[in-house]
Amino acid sequence: MTHALIAGVHEFPERKTARSVLEIQALSARAALDDAGLEPKDVDGYFTVAGNPGVGPLATVDYLNLTPRHVDGTTIGGSSFVAHVNHAAAAIAGGRCRVALITYGSTSRSSGVAVGTRERISGEYVDQFEALYGISTVGLYALIAQRHMHEYGTTGAQLAEIAVACRRHAGLNPVALYRDPITVDDVLRSPMISSPLHLLDCCVITDGGGALVVVHPDLARDLRKPPVRLLGSAEAVAHTAAGRRDYLVSAAAQTGPRAFAAAGVSPADVAMAMIYDSFTITVLVTLEDLGFCKKGEGGAFVGGGRLQLGGALPINTDGGGLSSNHPGMRGIFLVIEAVKQLRGEGGARQVPDCRVALVHGTGGAFGTRHSGATLVLGAA
Repeated sequence: MTHALIAGVHEFPERKTARSVLEIQALSARAALDDAGLEPKDVDGYFTVAGNPGVGPLATVDYLNLTPRHVDGTTIGGSSFVAHVNHAAAAIAGGRCRVALITYGSTSRSSGVAVGTRERISGEYVDQFEALYGISTVGLYALIAQRHMHEYGTTGAQLAEIAVACRRHAGLNPVALYRDPITVDDVLRSPMISSPLHLLDCCVITDGGGALVVVHPDLARDLRKPPVRLLGSAEAVAHTAAGRRDYLVSAAAQTGPRAFAAAGVSPADVAMAMIYDSFTITVLVTLEDLGFCKKGEGGAFVGGGRLQLGGALPINTDGGGLSSNHPGMRGIFLVIEAVKQLRGEGGARQVPDCRVALVHGTGGAFGTRHSGATLVLGAA
């Protein structure tokens, strides 16, 4: 049974902007509500991350002049907004709200924030035991890529296929940051950032934001457009496990089976997928752990145009974090694009007969601790 519907979406189109984080969210919220045929006065649930200006959601609620009866500031990295959809559905099912608004805004590019490189890592535990070694997010993912290559014979060229697929889709997205086509050789010739990951294996850094509107199924008849159904969802966290965790297995190994079981579908039923692509290795490991292929077979799976439009499993049809946008937390854009595809609004990048889409967000870093959140979405 569907307990919630995604009724409205909006992606803030500017990749570098003079607008504030709050203004990005305000503009996105109004546009997403308009997309749903609703108004700010209808919102009684609000969700965003704790990193917003002020204390969690408080500043944004004030700026938007909302008076919600349910507020959620869950912050688990890039998967946060995917998890927020799950939380909104639970709140709606529990009678705590009927119209949930989810917003995000970031000015990482215009503010000069080097996401994923050598930014300062906060937290007493991390500072004491990890930061002194010069840890970086890209370095942690590079370690996973090196290990995957060692264990399974995965190659840099196979990872590059993921970047090439995302860039092809970005070329069909007028607001993507980079739209010129690239080849596998272009990826392999791009500067090495942290071996074996090249520049084009890494996500871009942009400004950006967006909003989602999740509503009670009873409101379906009042909506401006056919809503998208939340069929199944799951969340998990993978951490160091006192040194006993297999680092080639991500949180998606927990969330994928649970989300599919809740939805009553399998990976074979998925028409397209939005997979968090902080780095190419993120996508490869996630596809394995979600069950699209067996562990260790990701390198072969992503080749041959399989991930491109016209292939068996098109991914990241907006261009992904590798080519379109990545303001620091990309989860909300995964949901926005999946909704557009399920509503048939993809334009030149539309996946034909798109009835079931999968969204998976990752937050944190594979190499130490990270979160995973999976949604299975269905067309109305």
